[in-house]
Order: sequence, then C-alpha cells, then structure tokens
Amino acid sequence: MTDPHVTDVASQWLARLEVALAGGDADAAAACFGPECWWRDLVALTWNIRTEEGREAIGRMLRAVLPTARPASFRLVGEAVERDGVVEGWFAFETALGRGQGHLRLKGGLGWTLLTTLAELKGFEEARGETRPRGVEHGVQRGRRSWLEEREAHVAAFGIDEQPQVLIVGGGQGGIALAARLRRLRVPALVIDRLPRPGDAWRRRYRSLCLHDPVWYDHLPYLPFPDHWPVFTPKDRMGDWLEMYTRVMELDYWSSTECRGAVWDDTAGHWRVEVLREGRAIELRPRELVLATGMSGVPKLPAFPGAEAFQGVQLHSSAYTGGQDWAGRRCVVVGSNNSAHDICADLWEHGAEVTMLQRSSTLVVRSETLMNIGWGRLFSEQALKAGITTERADLTLATMPFRLMERLQKAVYEQVASIDADFYARLRAAGFLLDFGDDGTGLSLKYMRRGSGYYIDVGASELIANGSVALRSPVEVTAIGERSVRLSTGEELPADLIVYATGYGPMNEWVERLISPQVARRVGLCWGLGSGTRYDPGPWEGELRNMWKPTAQPGLWFHGGNLQQSRFYSLLLGLQLKARFEGLPTPVYAPPQPGG
Repeated sequence: MTDPHVTDVASQWLARLEVALAGGDADAAAACFGPECWWRDLVALTWNIRTEEGREAIGRMLRAVLPTARPASFRLVGEAVERDGVVEGWFAFETALGRGQGHLRLKGGLGWTLLTTLAELKGFEEARGETRPRGVEHGVQRGRRSWLEEREAHVAAFGIDEQPQVLIVGGGQGGIALAARLRRLRVPALVIDRLPRPGDAWRRRYRSLCLHDPVWYDHLPYLPFPDHWPVFTPKDRMGDWLEMYTRVMELDYWSSTECRGAVWDDTAGHWRVEVLREGRAIELRPRELVLATGMSGVPKLPAFPGAEAFQGVQLHSSAYTGGQDWAGRRCVVVGSNNSAHDICADLWEHGAEVTMLQRSSTLVVRSETLMNIGWGRLFSEQALKAGITTERADLTLATMPFRLMERLQKAVYEQVASIDADFYARLRAAGFLLDFGDDGTGLSLKYMRRGSGYYIDVGASELIANGSVALRSPVEVTAIGERSVRLSTGEELPADLIVYATGYGPMNEWVERLISPQVARRVGLCWGLGSGTRYDPGPWEGELRNMWKPTAQPGLWFHGGNLQQSRFYSLLLGLQLKARFEGLPTPVYAPPQPGG
C-alpha cells in the first residue's frame, strides 16, 4: 500500500532539483544530495555512460553539461514507496534533444542515488503503434514493386552501391540486438559474421550446452520469447531463434564474411574496412565501426612443455563439440569455471573417465538459489505477475551504482553461503577451492570485473562432490606427455583427451588484430570496473571500461555482454549512433583519454 506523504516527499525533492537545474545552479543541485551519493547518467546528459560519486563530482558534471543538455520537465511516474527508510520513485524528464526515464532514492530527504537514462531523441522517435508503417499504399499503380522485390533490391545494393553508416563486426546476440535497434531508428547498419548462418556461434558449441540464465533475463529487443519457451534455452534452439530474429527484423546481415582489417581515414571521417565475403574482397566505408565480437578476445590456449608431442586429442573448450566419442576413455579438463563444469558433466554422461584440474578458486552458486534470491526478484513469472516488465527490470538493475552494489552484494552472498552451507561443505570436502569473489561480493561483480571465475551450478557440482568426476586441486600443469598430463604435485595423469577450458583473452585483442596495436593501446582495456581485484586493475572507473560509449578512437565502439546487457545497452548505443548520423550535437562529458 502506498503512502501519499512518501510520494509528496519524492515530488518535492524532484521539483527542488529541477529548479536548480533550470537556473543553471550546479551547486544548488548538488546540495540536493546527501554526503554519500551517486548520480548515474546513461547518455541523457553526458553523452557518455558515467557514474558521479559525491556532491563535488555531481556539481562538476552539472557545470559542464547544463548549458547544452538543459534537463527539464521532471515529473514523478506512479507512486513513490519507502523501504527501510529509503524513498524510491520513478520519474520522466526531457533534455534539449531527448526524453528520458529516471529513478531516485532519498535518505533523510536528500538524494542518495539518481539514475537518468536517455529513452528517445526528439523528432527521431522509433515508428511504433500509431506511427507504424502502412506496409502498402492502396490503389493502383503501374510498375509497383512488392515488399519482397523492394527487399531483394535493397539487399543486392547495400554494402556495394550504398555504404552503411554503421558496420557491426560480429553477428551474435549482441550484434543482432544492436542492428535491430538501428533498424528501428532508421540508421543504415550492416552486420558481418564469418560463420555461414546467424546463430551458428551457438550451434557450434558442445551439444549439451544450455543457457545458464533464465528465459526472462534473455529476451531480445522487440520480440520476447513466447510464453511456452523453456526456462533455460538449449543452444541449438537459441541459434534458430537468432536466425529467425535476423530475418523477421529485416536486418542487413552478411554471413560467411570475414573482417580482414580496418583503417580510420581521419581526413574523410570514415573507416576503410576490408572484408572477404564468400571469397570476394570488398571494401566498406562506414563512419562508425562497432566491435560486437563478444565480451572476450581470442581463445587462450596455454603453451605447456611437451604439448606438441601429445598423441591424443587436445583442444580449447571453444572447439569442444561433445563427449559422444569418449566413452570409456581418459579425459582431463584444465579449468574449473562454467565451460569446464559443463564439459566434465557432458563427458561423464557419455561414459568417459573424467578429471578436472582446478588451478585457482572458483565462485559457485546454485541456479535454484540464484533464482530465489537473485534473478527471481526481477526476472521471473512472479516478477511479471507483480507488474515488473522486462523494461522495468532492466532499468531497476541500472539504478544501482556499482560501488553501492559491492556493499549490498556482500550481504546477499552471506545469505547464499548460509542457505547452501551443506552444498558448499560437500564441495570443500572433495577438495574444491571456493570463493565469493576477492572481497565476497559475489557473481554479478565478479562477472563485471573480469568476466570469468565462476560456475552457475546446474548439476556438475554434484559429480565433483560425490567423486564421479575426479578433482585435482590446487594444481598446475607442468608438462604434457605423449599420453599424459604432468602436475605440479608430481602426479602424472593418463589422458586420451585434454580440454583446455582456460578462457579467453581481453576484448581489446580484437582491436589489435583487426585494426592495429597502436589503436589498441590508445583505446586501452575493455570491460572491468577498475576495482583493483584480480584481473581488474585500477584505477576505479565506476562503469565498464569502453563499453557502449565513446572510446579514445574516433568512430570505434564496443558492444557485448550477456543477453540482458545486449538488450538494454543496445538502445543506449543505438541512440548515440543515431544522434551522430543525424548530425546532432553530442558533447561528451569526460571523454576517454588515450590509453585509459
């Protein structure tokens, strides 16, 4: 039940903030916030993705952006609520160029967290509902072309006679989601991918693979999965959905096309991108180049002494397709994260003799527990029944500054450890090394910081706990024999198959490969928050480095992450690209510095 007084408190605070902003008084606006505070802006005011922490930082940001952004027309949407002394509410607002959505949290009558996010550009709204295209002009007309004929003519010319404004390298869920946004925003965009069909990146993975995230978390923009879709999507079904989506959303998608290299032409203000399409060399000249090659770089294959003389089969987990050929044979899996667990389980199900080699600790959380106290609050049937749409769930996630999330997630994972104490005790008894992140902040932040080091348990942990899958931990591989793996403990394991579930390099490896080492150095690290924890060096950034926002290289963008991130951030990236396509002013606050 809502309290009208709480709504009044939120409305009055919002009105006070608006008066300060309208007057260009950054200091008065900053004074609306408490001593501990965050303002997270997603493109709306800063044309960047930024979190400002503290009154001083908020004031500094506002002094820079108010003359051009001109935020106004703040109005509460729905009723505010109070939980544990914190007032929360959703609001709408406008800027000089766009319309936005936001969220506030107040403590003691002062701002604690504020989210402002751009939702659309004025005059360049997506055609939807009453403004949808007619599809046909009734009447009679000689020489009329059907939709199919128009589409075929466009496909034949696009990329050859007509250049794309945006070239998206990578045709997985990230590239496809962004292309759908740009299609709706009427920005000419082309997706290229080296594989023969959309969705093949999923189809080519090991046969038992299913998404570990639930269906409510994984919808693509505009076309949600139907309500009979399984909670955890099998990989081939996901591949088919992406192929269907590409077709029905009318995306310009070149399959069997490899990006061979890209050079920025500073004089012309566009890229020169060499691609090989079905054996034919083509030069594309987009103004914007988006690398949507996934959140990781190339597969990381360790170089162990003696590996070249191994007489069995050895491969990276990305090349593993299934355990059907390994019944009764000795298999060693190097690694202990998601892929390693899935592959161990798949090999065991096919009757192989499996040993996992764990080199460092792994965060493990049971899928059921994650649904109950993690995903389920926002992404579940229960959430939908409570009126939490996918859009509202995405925005709710965005309201939480990463620094504050660290504090709150520690409490969540203390609860996880208590709920599943017996589960973790059995894993430890088997010798498995566990962690909840370097600082106990759990899965989400470990993913944001390094994109690895975890397993969402869907069954493989029981195989380790009961000894069905043998475990060596902690160990290092010292050498590979002709039919064995030698360990730092002195043990030598017989092996017919070695699977290296050793992860991937950083995303900016693709910049070095496709553009140049110089541009890779200029752009700097991609992904990570700058937390100073393992594999996430400081300084603190407060947002994911270089993702979905301008980089230090003109015209170069990164898009990636899981399906939820691809869905949510594709709109923000799409709006930035649309604004540049239309020639709108996009002054970037705190633009990235070379090497940063």
